Amino acid sequence: MQTADHIRNGIIDKLLTISNKDYLAALLQLVDNSNTDKDVVKLSKEQILMLKLSDKDIKEGKLISQSELDKNDLKWLKEL
Repeated sequence: MQTADHIRNGIIDKLLTISNKDYLAALLQLVDNSNTDKDVVKLSKEQILMLKLSDKDIKEGKLISQSELDKNDLKWLKEL
């Protein structure tokens, strides 16, 4: 099953190839009239806890750079 991000990116890719102004205007009207502002994501207790723990780590400076994380991942993969 495709994620919302994957579907959204597919739509964007297709939109970039459309040059018909009337077609694009109709699509814009369709999007403008949709109720996307009512899409609320409900988080579980566990997800909320993880976000709070992440905020705490950030405040305490317990961070790792993406490049360092990539190096650690490669090291871990080589050990498998």
